[in-house]
Amino acid sequence: MLLRVRQILLCYPRVVASALKTWPGPRPYVFTKCGLRWDKQGYVHNNLQAKSIRRECEDSLRRLNVDVIDLYQIHWPTEHLEEGWSEMARLQTEGKVRWIGVSNFDADQLRQAEKIGPVTSLQPPYSLIRREIESQILPYCYSNGIGVIVYSPMASGLLTGAMTRERVAKLPDSDWRSRDPEFREPKLSQNLALVERLREVGEKYRRPPGQVAVAWVLRNSAVTAAIVGARNAQQVEKNVGAVDLQLSDADVVEIEGKKVQEPEPVMAA
Repeated sequence: MLLRVRQILLCYPRVVASALKTWPGPRPYVFTKCGLRWDKQGYVHNNLQAKSIRRECEDSLRRLNVDVIDLYQIHWPTEHLEEGWSEMARLQTEGKVRWIGVSNFDADQLRQAEKIGPVTSLQPPYSLIRREIESQILPYCYSNGIGVIVYSPMASGLLTGAMTRERVAKLPDSDWRSRDPEFREPKLSQNLALVERLREVGEKYRRPPGQVAVAWVLRNSAVTAAIVGARNAQQVEKNVGAVDLQLSDADVVEIEGKKVQEPEPVMAA
């Protein structure tokens, strides 16, 4: 699923509904989320109360014009985690959703949810410059059979190879990346150096840096799939190629900037 087989539609519900109506062949998987509500002033609030989750699910089913949502996910954990996850489990039992998952949960929150009902998948951020999930979250998911669908494997465009120092300097104030530490010094220089290593490895396979960055993410056996955004068909074609790009151990050492260790000398008998 996703970049392994990216047959998920992540866009406006009515656009998806229109596409599904005329979709040739088997219906693609449809994933959507709950737990974010907009008030009348346009502000976004996290909400995992049962009534809100049920209403969001029913609204999504109506807008998407489907009988069931394949994967229904929580956006963010809140103090109402147990109430929200209990309602997700009820929606699954009722057949309104096939599988239920979460996003941005840590290992303790996953354990808390699993006391109520099984978690099908977790959606966390993961990339070469965001590796926090490697220490606890990925091992927990791997050990407990929880699928991991990572987002931002190219770090919001930073690892694509198209983001230059000049382009970063021209980001408007309305672009959140202009305030992100990863797009500012001293981290910007470190990240651009990483892109050059991705470019050097990619040249061996005739692949762009962003594709190598995604392949690095997919190389982790605990990762099920990666969500990759695209603005046009050409970008989609570039991204999909990451699925069959097999990086060697030497490639990974080069990408991560590690020194290759010399083998231990063999002592004569």
